[in-house]
Amino acid sequence: MRFNYLLSAVGLILVYIGFVMLVPIAVALIFKEYTEILSFLLPALVVVLTGFLLKFTSNKIAPVENFNDIKKSEALFIVVLVWVLFGIVSAVPMTLAGLSPVNALFETVSGITTTGATILANFDYSHTFFFWRAFLQWLGGMGVIVLFIAILPQFAVAGRQMFFAEAPGPTEDKLTPRIRNTASALWSLYALLTLLQVILLIWAGMNPFDAICNAFATLAAGGFSPNAQSTMGYNSNLITFIMMIFIFIAGVSFNVQYVALSKLKPWEIFKSEEVRAYTGIFLILGAVIAISLYLNHDYGSIKETLLHAYYQVISIMTTTGSSSADYTEWNFTAQLLLGLAFFTGGCAGSGSGGIKITRLCLIFKVMKIELQKILHPNAVINIKMDNIIVPKDVISQVIVFVMFYFLVILISSLIISIVEQNLLIGFTSAVSLIGNVGPAYPAVVGPMGSFDSLHEVSKLILIFNMYVGRLELIPFLVMLQGDFWSFKRS
Repeated sequence: MRFNYLLSAVGLILVYIGFVMLVPIAVALIFKEYTEILSFLLPALVVVLTGFLLKFTSNKIAPVENFNDIKKSEALFIVVLVWVLFGIVSAVPMTLAGLSPVNALFETVSGITTTGATILANFDYSHTFFFWRAFLQWLGGMGVIVLFIAILPQFAVAGRQMFFAEAPGPTEDKLTPRIRNTASALWSLYALLTLLQVILLIWAGMNPFDAICNAFATLAAGGFSPNAQSTMGYNSNLITFIMMIFIFIAGVSFNVQYVALSKLKPWEIFKSEEVRAYTGIFLILGAVIAISLYLNHDYGSIKETLLHAYYQVISIMTTTGSSSADYTEWNFTAQLLLGLAFFTGGCAGSGSGGIKITRLCLIFKVMKIELQKILHPNAVINIKMDNIIVPKDVISQVIVFVMFYFLVILISSLIISIVEQNLLIGFTSAVSLIGNVGPAYPAVVGPMGSFDSLHEVSKLILIFNMYVGRLELIPFLVMLQGDFWSFKRS
């Protein structure tokens, strides 16, 4: 890897991250929270100056005009480094707001990875604080790198490597021949959907500030809310229903959505095999949980039972993690069934984390074919998604991904269980945070709880899990290779 390329790319992105950190100042001015201004202004200036310093240093080594010949290893390293640095610098305003450094880092990493797990034991913070918290999720939902590919001409060609290093999912679909146009199209759709949700939430009776924060978190499949009781705190079935619809949308590939909407045929999203599987799991699992809740009289009416059952299923499936009810108070059967949703994720190319429906479909197809080969050992059977043959290397990557996914869960849950002396907290926290879901079991880390009471060692492990879950393991696995760490000046 070439130092001048790494320094130049990271420096350029840091400059723009610094400018992004100035956005909450507008909120501070609107709500007259003037003491919050310096909490963002000073870190932003430091980040911008650091970015310029890295650019200057790279030019001293060897000037980089563009990144057209960037290597895959360099792209992976840049993506990981930018995400780690973004989490650290974003934590500074929260530290200045009174959080400990580890808690601030936990909260910001939870934000940018769209996990939604919180360490807030109380919600006695400023509007600026909650805006920044939600805004981080919105940026992380579509992807920090995707944003800068869309706006920076330097990444017009080289952005492809970085785009697919950050984009969630096992496939490499793109909408247009130019990756920069693809990034711009995705961000445009993302912004329009966010605006539409804000309008609908205000129409439903939510105040504008909360509507903006909740829309930021929802489309990102994040789940952060300025309300301490999440969606349940608004006590409105209409608001809950609107949130549920947009959570469902957030779990569908933005590529698929863009193609369907550009044809003015939104129903065409269901031509995707993955979307059909995603919808089927949602409908069936929601119905079964609703039956369990109704039979146990957890809610007074069928309408409420269905609403909360389906809301929690889609919220956990898409790894949004917001809550219309405290599911830790549900009957055991309903809780157990909901636990299945922690292992799904949404569609590849969406804002959600988790294993992803595509990978689950491919795993089941592989299992089916292996069973068929017992009866027909000489048969040649291709695995297809949407009538397209899936290359064998993609199948291998999916199997390796799933294996390492559960290996990370096993190791991290073991350590956290020992530290916390609680197996349930250790296992469910590891599963939830590597899946970027957010809340876990039991109530202390559940939808109405927080991770504040956990030991700092546990929090640091979970921070790692959140990063691994959002960047989908691959960059981290590549970095374990010895020959990856080969550097030269230019």
